[in-house]
Amino acid sequence: MDNKHLVEVIKQNTQRFKSKNAFYYKNNELDKWEGISWLEFYNRVEKLSKALLNFGISEQQKLAIFAENMPNWIIADLAIMSVKAVSVPIFATNSTKEAEYIINDVEVSLLFVGDQSEYDKAYELLETSGHLKLIVALTNTIKLQPSNKSMYLEDFVAVESTKELETELQKRYYELDLNDIASIIYTSGTTGEPKGVMLDHHNFAGFLKAHESEIDLSKEDASLSFLPLSHIYERSWVFFCLNTGVEVYFNQDPKKIAEVLKEVKPTVMCTVPRIFEKIFAAIQEKRKEASPAKMKLASWALGIGNNYYNKHKRLEKKVPLALQLKYKIADKLVLSKLREVFGGRIKFMPCGGAPLAADMVSFFHSFGLNVKCGYGLTETTATVTFFGDTHFEFNSAGKPLKGTQIKIAENNEILVKGPGVMKGYYKKPEATAQAFKNGWFRTGDAGKIDEKGNLVITDRIKDLMKTSGGKYIAPQKLESALINDSFIEQIAVIGDQQKYVTALAVPSFENLKKYALEHKISFDNVEELIHHNQIKDLFERRFEELQKEFSKFEKIKKFTLLSEEFSIESGEITATLKLKRKVIQKKYKTLIDKMYSE
Repeated sequence: MDNKHLVEVIKQNTQRFKSKNAFYYKNNELDKWEGISWLEFYNRVEKLSKALLNFGISEQQKLAIFAENMPNWIIADLAIMSVKAVSVPIFATNSTKEAEYIINDVEVSLLFVGDQSEYDKAYELLETSGHLKLIVALTNTIKLQPSNKSMYLEDFVAVESTKELETELQKRYYELDLNDIASIIYTSGTTGEPKGVMLDHHNFAGFLKAHESEIDLSKEDASLSFLPLSHIYERSWVFFCLNTGVEVYFNQDPKKIAEVLKEVKPTVMCTVPRIFEKIFAAIQEKRKEASPAKMKLASWALGIGNNYYNKHKRLEKKVPLALQLKYKIADKLVLSKLREVFGGRIKFMPCGGAPLAADMVSFFHSFGLNVKCGYGLTETTATVTFFGDTHFEFNSAGKPLKGTQIKIAENNEILVKGPGVMKGYYKKPEATAQAFKNGWFRTGDAGKIDEKGNLVITDRIKDLMKTSGGKYIAPQKLESALINDSFIEQIAVIGDQQKYVTALAVPSFENLKKYALEHKISFDNVEELIHHNQIKDLFERRFEELQKEFSKFEKIKKFTLLSEEFSIESGEITATLKLKRKVIQKKYKTLIDKMYSE
């Protein structure tokens, strides 16, 4: 296809699909999924676009969306782009202070909110922000304050469609240029101050074109959207689904993902490593509880699946007849049941945001779950590399997307060039200049290209730690090795400028309580449990076992168990579940200092 801006894609697809549903959302009152047709979807985008023009929104003006996933999120997003304005997503989990920074930085005058929590935070800002003039509630369940500065979406769009509005909307549609800024997305800020990544319509059009030539999906497919639309990963994926006519189901409650998977039975969905890590740990725990006969059957079936999928199908080798027969039995008895955890219809699942351990990727592929690992950043409009259908390597992030180039710098930094690379950081010319080297975007990640052309991520350069003895430590490598253990829920490795490596670990409290009961360890609360000597001994043994392959200087010498999980709300992890190391080190400074003083 030729490069087309998103509004053009939506307009053309409305004529193609018409009464077919574009989206589904859960009607909690009726406890059922309800659809929105393409015609209704486009009608809502057009009505909102005219309302924005009526409000006086000018070209390239910045408007923000502060909401959880829902159809109205995408409708607002596309309406903003339709009038040549700039869409600025704000994570629903952001604090009032974080939202205020973005609103003031891009001078947002109109803000869309999705729920009571976002509205309450935004309403506070009406008094303090010199730019915010109106809050528009995307849902009617929000209780609005008595003010003329906030209103419901249905009231905002209730404007007469005059000839002047229609003419102006058509004018902006035809004048929309691929070089116009489409969106400014603020990085989640694992280090330093958030930066506004400027993506133009050319970036999104390039994303659609490249993926269309490499991913085989159709209007018969269904995608479950549960990662934040505020992040480029899920948002660009939803755009791709709309481009190909894939129906999108919006899950608004991430805690219900397990039951929603079984209801929706998607054929595709974006994921992050943490999802697979948690499911892997749950599967391993169930295997331990199974009878010896069931454990033997499961091991046999997974061995057959590994041989069938990983050693033959992946490498395009002919599957021997005997293996085909064994696979049919293994699939019926065990493998198909494991796939049912994800709904049973998955064609493939893109996985990004952070590296997923190679043995875990291999494990999921061994029962027929096609996990497509990839690599990308907000600054590259998501995908840089990803797994092909065959001949992918489990320890890699796949090969470059069509039209995208990568190379490795002298310090092992991954450099990228291609249609997805951003225009720069908003109002930060120095940061923009530092982000490029001779026309190549500097990712800040370290990696290498193997002999087959696959990108292998080794670590985040900014995360690399140097001990006081001059040794470099790659924390993500350590954390990936440890997080797969069924007793470890979260872990943060510490060691920069220190004499040895330490860690803050959050146990899997459910599994830890089971262990305590089995070993007759009495406790009144979690705090008491994590300080019990037998529990400390358990973790010392687990750490020693899990770090066998690491050099002595890399190994965690001391650790502290925490009684509460790192959370998005407390600011310790990003919306895509990455650790905010500086925040964690500051919050737990006393505990960290204690590990180095004893």
